[in-house]
Amino acid sequence: MTHTRSNPRFRGIFPVVPTTFNEAGELDLESQKRCLDFMIDTGSDGLCILANFSEQFLLSDEEREVLTRTALEHVAGRVPVIVTTTHFSTKVCAERSRRAQDMGAAMVMVMPPYHGATFRVPEAKVEEFYARLSDAIGIPIMVQDAPAAGTPLSAALLARMAQQIENLAYFKIETAGAASKLRELIRLGGEAIEGPWDGEEAITLMSDLDAGATGSMTGGGYMDGIRPIIEAHRAGDREKAYAIYEKWLPLINYENRQAGFLAAKTLMKEGGVIKSDAPRHPWPSMHPDTRAGLLEVAKRLDPLVLRWGR
Repeated sequence: MTHTRSNPRFRGIFPVVPTTFNEAGELDLESQKRCLDFMIDTGSDGLCILANFSEQFLLSDEEREVLTRTALEHVAGRVPVIVTTTHFSTKVCAERSRRAQDMGAAMVMVMPPYHGATFRVPEAKVEEFYARLSDAIGIPIMVQDAPAAGTPLSAALLARMAQQIENLAYFKIETAGAASKLRELIRLGGEAIEGPWDGEEAITLMSDLDAGATGSMTGGGYMDGIRPIIEAHRAGDREKAYAIYEKWLPLINYENRQAGFLAAKTLMKEGGVIKSDAPRHPWPSMHPDTRAGLLEVAKRLDPLVLRWGR
């Protein structure tokens, strides 16, 4: 069966799974498993592990292996799992991606090659990178088009790669003007753009859905608030989707603009899902006032995360 934008393999909400540490900064795998169970229970269509919102840049290669195996074995096919395998090296990225596929990943998410603010490669090398990655695996590849990479990826380039590279089919667009880029990507790539997706904690979700996004990769704290927006929009009830979005937008905004990737862990700790919301050094802990503000906004909405573990 041919998979296209009209007939995608995956759609809906695929939130990023936070990595759980104890207060000493070591992996807490029991909390990690509870986190996965909560995220499935609260309505995730799938999950993404080892993304930037998972603090992947603070993990060793050995820890990545442990987390990948732990997540895939514990989820055990309940929902599809996307594994982030980003690396500057084509060889290393391909090896990571093959291991993830062998362990049961449904898809890999990969940023273009970059290191720091200035180490990037030309467009032709970006194409070669993704083409060689596709040759190494048999599962879909999602391009993460995020400002963190500092690598310009034009809609024309993305569309061309979708049409020419076999397994390249999904695109998480997080750059400024995401809706306009999604619209242009779909116009240029047509049905080859199997998965035009939204990101950035759903801060631009409504405009991205209007532009044709079929999936969203959000933070992991309150899928019960965001999934109904996507479902109402998909059903053609834009007014209902907008009303739900208005309701949850203060929390979405607080996560995106104030709390960042620690938001999900803070909500999960407050609700008894995980034991600790500590980041790994040297990332600073959330300021107590920011934490209080996040919980104040969340409690007005009564998300499942604040009740699940109680």
